[in-house]
Amino acid sequence: MFKVGDSAVYPAHGVAVVKRIDEKDVGGKKKKFYVLQVVENQMTIMVPTDNAEAVGLREIISTKDVTSVYKILKKRDVKIDQTTWNRRYREYMEKIKTGSVYEIAEVLRNLFLLRHSKDLSFGERKMLDQAKHLLVKEISLAKQSKEEDVEQEIQTIFAS
Repeated sequence: MFKVGDSAVYPAHGVAVVKRIDEKDVGGKKKKFYVLQVVENQMTIMVPTDNAEAVGLREIISTKDVTSVYKILKKRDVKIDQTTWNRRYREYMEKIKTGSVYEIAEVLRNLFLLRHSKDLSFGERKMLDQAKHLLVKEISLAKQSKEEDVEQEIQTIFAS
């Protein structure tokens, strides 16, 4: 699925680069592992190649997908969960953990809209930053543009 040097998205951690493919002896059987390095914090993750899809490892989105993400961010007629902040936090964290760029876009949009009607908790503010960061990183790779430009595009979407 992936080759050394490929970029991939690992759920909740964001964009990672396949540094190498190792073979290890696990329970008497040879298993291949992707050795990933997360771009953001240089963390190393090992993912069994035969389990990559199950853990949610996926390719960077296409430019066509970027358009869909921007549509999600622009959508304003959404019902925001008015439950307690900790329940909302758990729900949104689950969406981020899926690694789906669309789910992350929903979390970013919802927290941004919620921020205009009430103060966000500390955890929600951190989550807003995390969701924005994950999106910016991946969209900039998909569009082959600078992160600052993507961040500006997202700011423009939320300013309208």
